[in-house]
Amino acid sequence: QVQLVESGGGLVQPGGSLRLSCAASGFTFRNYGMSWYRQAPGKERELVATISSGGGSTSYADSVKDRFTISRDNAQKTVYLQMNSLKPEDTAVYYCSRNRGGYWGRGTQVTVSS
Repeated sequence: QVQLVESGGGLVQPGGSLRLSCAASGFTFRNYGMSWYRQAPGKERELVATISSGGGSTSYADSVKDRFTISRDNAQKTVYLQMNSLKPEDTAVYYCSRNRGGYWGRGTQVTVSS
């Protein structure tokens, strides 16, 4: 069955960096676009970044543009989210998602605080 397992979250100071990973299994990874979403307490889940199946096309929410980078390794069946210049408002649970089929991971907590 489809499985998406996120890792790499944690507590970081403002201005710091984190790299999230999402390991995929149970489907032909290279055939699907992938996305990262996040949900902060009391807020709706929002799309952060998306990447095409081959990795050649990416898009970002305005709030993270120029700070976050989505990438993928189809051989390792993994999608990444490099997050730089983190701000307190980036605090959220971050989820990995396959672009078709409505599959989600369980999420990884990112907390940006001094």
